[in-house]
Amino acid sequence: MNDLEELKKRKIAEIQKQQEALNQQSNEHQQLQAQVEQLEAGVKQYLSKEALERYGNLKSAHQEMAVQLLVILGQAIQQGQIKEKISDEQLKTVLKQLQPKKKEFNIKRV
Repeated sequence: MNDLEELKKRKIAEIQKQQEALNQQSNEHQQLQAQVEQLEAGVKQYLSKEALERYGNLKSAHQEMAVQLLVILGQAIQQGQIKEKISDEQLKTVLKQLQPKKKEFNIKRV
């Protein structure tokens, strides 16, 4: 009978540890989300209307790339490299730099 109670205590402790880990992970995710939103608010001020529209499309289709773009633009703004509105063409060039290089294959027939 004592073994059963010990097993119950261990299981309850294990479940509590898992719950604490999930809570901590959730808090970290919320903090990260708040940082991204704050960065986004700062960067959006520098985007032209067309560039803002392109960013919105990118965010809905490729969230990871949108966050990378925010980080790059945020760093450039903090360093004083960007002082005026970013046009759609300028945003396109930054996005092209973010895309991974594609390998080209040349097929030769003998």
